[in-house]
Amino acid sequence: MNAPSTRERIASYLRVAGLESLQGREADVERAVRDLVEAMGEKVAIADPESLYRYRVPMLTEDGSCSIVDELAPVPYDLTAILGGRSEQTTRRLALLERLVERAQETTGADWVGVYQRRVNPAGIDVMVKVSYVGLPTRAEFPLTREFAERSTNSTVGLTGRATVLDDVSKHVEAGGGFYVCDTGVQSEACVPILDDARQVTGLVDAEAKPKGFFGAERLVVIAALSMVAAAVLP
Repeated sequence: MNAPSTRERIASYLRVAGLESLQGREADVERAVRDLVEAMGEKVAIADPESLYRYRVPMLTEDGSCSIVDELAPVPYDLTAILGGRSEQTTRRLALLERLVERAQETTGADWVGVYQRRVNPAGIDVMVKVSYVGLPTRAEFPLTREFAERSTNSTVGLTGRATVLDDVSKHVEAGGGFYVCDTGVQSEACVPILDDARQVTGLVDAEAKPKGFFGAERLVVIAALSMVAAAVLP
């Protein structure tokens, strides 16, 4: 793909995803995309495929609406069922996503970075399921319902396809905004949609940090770039 068409694609994504604050920074996003693609080009060792499919998650309250932040569930979450089984291709894609989120975390310095994919879980519920992340254990599935979106940025972005960037979580919550707490120290969040060629939401990238005002333009371009690259890697 030549440079002009790449810039046009980036500009279109930023516009559709509600990232107007990055308009005029298409070249920065392009450089971040190139960096992530190069990171995927490095040899990705799959020493323990099991670790790509299973991860620890917090216990949930009885009604399943909230995480119990400091208490982990005794059984790890397993992606196998929601991804339709395990295969060499799926394992490879999960390994590439792991490298991508690691690189985005290295570049931005965020405390937490994760990629979610839109899937229907075994119970028949449309959810955003976490397929790769770096950071503390967090909830695996976010239901894509209006009710859940009232307290979840992930569900909101999954339903609207429009990015949310929070510079002060405390003020956002005080003003009645929804925020799902998995780490009580988080004060900044950047949650952006992953879109397919038809501009439909197929997933999202979520990044969190403890300092307020963390996701300025320089870091946000990396999160936007991750969402564009991840679109081609989702299992």
